[in-house]
Amino acid sequence: MSISNRITEEIPAAVITLVTNKLDECRIALKPYLLGLTEKERQELFKMGNKTVSTIQKVKTYIDTNPEFVPSYMQTVEFDKDVDVVNQLTPIHNVAFQLASDLDDTRMLVGSEALAEALIYYGAVREAANKGIVQAKPIYDELRERFTKRNTPKKE
Repeated sequence: MSISNRITEEIPAAVITLVTNKLDECRIALKPYLLGLTEKERQELFKMGNKTVSTIQKVKTYIDTNPEFVPSYMQTVEFDKDVDVVNQLTPIHNVAFQLASDLDDTRMLVGSEALAEALIYYGAVREAANKGIVQAKPIYDELRERFTKRNTPKKE
């Protein structure tokens, strides 16, 4: 198995601290305006996609230009606020989503690289233990639990 190490530099602790602090600042600044949802609430809500955003913008324009069609029971002030908040949060969401995606990809890559190297070490310890090297046996016994393939039942 050939190992390609694509991540070769450590991230300086100062950079991690800086980024963590800035993300905390963002979270704290937005906290009064953000809400959490339960899984059930998420499932029950109307979902907004790219097409829906343009539809909402179009409806807003029509409400502004043709208010005679607005029903008396529609809360247009709240609608306008909701549209404004969507417009405010969308660019922040896009940046945060890209950052989260890049973080996830990088964590996955370095995790894979680290696991590949760990498997090399485990293989060497296993071979040493099998050849009777006493010092390798306790290491092998402990690591074996982590590296043994588990048979998962097949779904029918």
